[in-house]
Amino acid sequence: MASVKDWISSFRLRTLPLALSCILAGSLFAYAKDEFDGNIMLLAAITTILLQVLSNIANDYGDGVKGTDNEHRVGPARAVQSQKISIKAMRNAIIINSLLAFGSGIILIYYALKDASTQDIYVFIGLGVLSILAAITYTIGKKAYGYSGLGDLFVFIFFGLVGVVGVYYLHTRSLDLFIFFPACFTGFMSMAVLNMNNMRDIENDKNSGKNTIVVKMGFDKAKNYHTTLLTLGMIAWISGVIILSNTMGNYLLLISLLPFILFFKNLVFVRKNLDPKNLDPQLKIIALGTFFTTVIGWLAVLITRLI
Repeated sequence: MASVKDWISSFRLRTLPLALSCILAGSLFAYAKDEFDGNIMLLAAITTILLQVLSNIANDYGDGVKGTDNEHRVGPARAVQSQKISIKAMRNAIIINSLLAFGSGIILIYYALKDASTQDIYVFIGLGVLSILAAITYTIGKKAYGYSGLGDLFVFIFFGLVGVVGVYYLHTRSLDLFIFFPACFTGFMSMAVLNMNNMRDIENDKNSGKNTIVVKMGFDKAKNYHTTLLTLGMIAWISGVIILSNTMGNYLLLISLLPFILFFKNLVFVRKNLDPKNLDPQLKIIALGTFFTTVIGWLAVLITRLI
């Protein structure tokens, strides 16, 4: 029987800061617009955590069953691969977590849209269902999209557009063009993390039939792709910050650019690195850099309101 430690390990808690960044970003821009509800941010964060954990255990299950996670894999051992958690137990966990994520999402929608149009409610229920399906089918199923190079696109959609724009809409009931800048920031940075993950696993993925974008383009071109993702992400955040700062009449929000130092260091490392195995510690650099950018952004806006 799997231990509590085994289950916690399978949840991959280190992935949560990146997932929460989209909620922090969307809520930050809503707060700056004076249309913020703390309960919406909390409920959205809980739902996001459940969806991220669902994605992690589904990925563990899918890659484990397909044999992609094997003795040649780089990085920490996975629960199904190492047989610390049985296939049946992991399958049950996926079902339970899916129900929890759906339930949490319904509570969020009910609270945020209780007086909204039926159309809005149906749209967000649909987005919730699609989020659950996307979390599961990344590696599970005969046509798992993570095995055909579509993972990057889905990450951008759900960790960028749906996460940031969605929570912003729940706060404000409006769609403003500037919110797409922070959405692109978290989307591109999430793609960068996935890209590094796939660069790390390129040889094993290639031998296992997992045709990620990195496998298709090769290690060297993946470095150029990584540079593009980080550059676009930083430009997107800077653009959003400038627009928001002009609106607020205060430029303290520019201090949220400080974590960009981490992005530049990562960029240099990836460009110079020749061994895919060395990339594993770099995953958290981009993830935490993205998280710290949104957190510092929050601190800047809060300080602005106090002075």
